[in-house]
Amino acid sequence: MNRIVFWFVRKSLQTKALSRSDMGWKLSGLMMALLAAGCSKGSSPREQPMKLNDLHRPTYVTSDLADDERFHVGRRIVVDFVDGTTKAQFDEYEKDWGIDLELADQEEGVDSAITVSQQDVEDVDGLLAQIRGRADVEVAEPLMRFQSSFVPDDPQYEKQWNLKMIDMPKAWEETKGKGVVVAVLDTGIAYEDYEDFRRVPDLKGVRFTEGFDFVNNDKHPNDDHGHGTHVAGTIAQATNNGEGVAGIAFEATLMPVKVLDHFGSGNSAAISDAVRWAADHGAKVINMSLGGGGRSAVFENAVAYARKKGVVVVCAAGNTGLGHVEFPAAYPASVAVAAVGPSGSKAPYSSFGKELDIAAPGGDKTQGDEAGILQNTIDPQDVSKSVYAAYQGTSMAAPHVAAVAALLVANGAKNPDQVEAALFKSAKMAAGQHGWTEQYGHGILSAMGALTALGQMGPDWTPALDATPVAVNVGANGEAQAGTVGAMGISQVDWKPLAWAGGFLVFVLLTLGRKERPGYFNIIFHPGFAIPLVLTTVGAFALRWVVSPTEVGQLAVLPIPDWLQRIIFGRGTLANPMVYSAALPIVLSVVAISLKGLRPIAAGLSIGFAAILAYSAWAHAPALAWLPFTFMAVPWLVLNAIICLFVARALLRKEAR
Repeated sequence: MNRIVFWFVRKSLQTKALSRSDMGWKLSGLMMALLAAGCSKGSSPREQPMKLNDLHRPTYVTSDLADDERFHVGRRIVVDFVDGTTKAQFDEYEKDWGIDLELADQEEGVDSAITVSQQDVEDVDGLLAQIRGRADVEVAEPLMRFQSSFVPDDPQYEKQWNLKMIDMPKAWEETKGKGVVVAVLDTGIAYEDYEDFRRVPDLKGVRFTEGFDFVNNDKHPNDDHGHGTHVAGTIAQATNNGEGVAGIAFEATLMPVKVLDHFGSGNSAAISDAVRWAADHGAKVINMSLGGGGRSAVFENAVAYARKKGVVVVCAAGNTGLGHVEFPAAYPASVAVAAVGPSGSKAPYSSFGKELDIAAPGGDKTQGDEAGILQNTIDPQDVSKSVYAAYQGTSMAAPHVAAVAALLVANGAKNPDQVEAALFKSAKMAAGQHGWTEQYGHGILSAMGALTALGQMGPDWTPALDATPVAVNVGANGEAQAGTVGAMGISQVDWKPLAWAGGFLVFVLLTLGRKERPGYFNIIFHPGFAIPLVLTTVGAFALRWVVSPTEVGQLAVLPIPDWLQRIIFGRGTLANPMVYSAALPIVLSVVAISLKGLRPIAAGLSIGFAAILAYSAWAHAPALAWLPFTFMAVPWLVLNAIICLFVARALLRKEAR
């Protein structure tokens, strides 16, 4: 076809004189010929051969690839002799090498002559170097562990950033929590089809043991709220079932124990009984994503009872956003859990304080709904319907720790001391964290790190007599790295209230007339004003360089409102609304009317109180004592912050005259 086109074009060009009509015919013929050639070329595989991919790639040798000791089977070795080497031959070598070698299997036997040491070797590298010197040894190396790679097929697993944060994909290779009973003391679980209740789809196939309803006094602890089912899902949602989302210890057994009603409320007496009941009925881990109220000796004794029976009790630290841990998390026998968001920073609502043990993913929906913790639960408006919902709170953080505790028990942890040591020793340091802090405790939960730490501790580990807090991180090689905590460190300071104070100061000064307004720098650098402002918002932060994290040391560096709360009302109590109010600034401003020297001090204190109250409201701190309804906490804080700003404005204006 191409030859025909070439001939046609040549003959056309050889014509010296063409009429307009002839030229049109020639051009038309030329176009038809070119079109035919194009069609012919496209249809002929011989005319356009397939382009093959270039097979070039960088070269490498496997001996240059990194060896990871985490995958060694103890300190055992493999020796691959020349094919056909008999047992009698390598038995002779054993005497010189001081080891016992046996064929790896009887099927291949001497045909492959691959042997394995039957015990750990003291000097692996030295012995391997000695063995490799023999001409009839092909390979000598450490014995390696291989296993299947587990990635759940749950369709919404990719949305569960929280499971990746705590290294679950690696942890699942070690254990999935089989056989460990985890009691969920909450609003119940949607675990059965009973009357109007329905089991949620993503709990189908999950193992349950008999529970109890301490609210309605029956054996059907079904969820009529949604909170408990969501918590249970984080612990043991059905996983790798092609449905919904994944859970952490999905081969564990859940014990549903209903202690909160459909409003999410319960009382210390019923919950205390429930703790004892769960401990007496086989629970190895208890999760309580609940808190509030004051210290209850009955409740504290129940938690201590459970721990003495070998139960790990995990509790949510609280959602006040303030510097105290709620009960029952504040009890010594509990593991108190704070919350972090996807970035690994403390969630703005998360309570913190000296009783805190560890932090875990709890969500931060100020970053969007996808930053919450996604699990399957019931529709609160219709208990027979199922939804996938993203919640946030320390209630969501606690079950992460409870589930990892179950993994540790399944992997050989014998008691709460061993579980807690593995959790705390392996916790990952948050950004800027160095050792234990009030914001993160020992650090952020790592499931794989905890399992690694447990393995390194050994089955006979017991708590050291020295109770000095220990901060341990998991390095890049997966090994636990310990260090004694010294001074608390400047990185632990929450600077946001101070930033709010700076903004409020500018705002107040701008509202004053030019003649009434003092100079900006005159105010900022006035010690009588600046020192009270700083002490109120961030406390005596400079002392953190030198003060050790003892109870007295931690108390000394608290901001003034938190300091007053701790001194007057004790640790772990709900924030008192008179402390977190404009009361102290008002009293001091009244005194400053006659004592002018107190005016800058009162003004700095007022700006500081306004900042810390406004910041607490912005962080959605919901719990204040004495208020009849939780929702009243934020309006209370905002109103008192505004009053503090008016007080500060009056004091600054008077000083300017």
